[in-house]
Amino acid sequence: MPVPGDELIDWEAYGECRAELGADFVRILGYFREDGTKSVQRIEEAMRAMNAVALVIPAHTLKGEARQFGAEPLADLAELIETGARTCIEHRDRPDALIAEVVKLRPLFEESLALLERESNPLVERRSRPPLQAAGTFGRA
Repeated sequence: MPVPGDELIDWEAYGECRAELGADFVRILGYFREDGTKSVQRIEEAMRAMNAVALVIPAHTLKGEARQFGAEPLADLAELIETGARTCIEHRDRPDALIAEVVKLRPLFEESLALLERESNPLVERRSRPPLQAAGTFGRA
């Protein structure tokens, strides 16, 4: 039976990230919250200004950070914006065609972040999942 949020977060990637970062996980997730919020804001501002060049870096940043935490649909949307902006730059076009994607970005970021933060909260009961088996890792499940 699907669990709410399974379509937005790759929980296996999330678990691997959490295991790799260990005690630093919550702090790094906080950076994602701050940086992601800034990236979304910069993307929206660039879109209002129809500035394809200004779309590239925040979309690229958001893509990488989202993928690290398993927020694949968010990473995919940011990548679509990034590649679309790069194409606009190459063709010297305005990024009009990216408006619909940029409109979807903030709600997807906020929903993905809420799921990640809820799962990282030590007071929240964890969903039942099989334990992670990291290849070549001693003493970790």
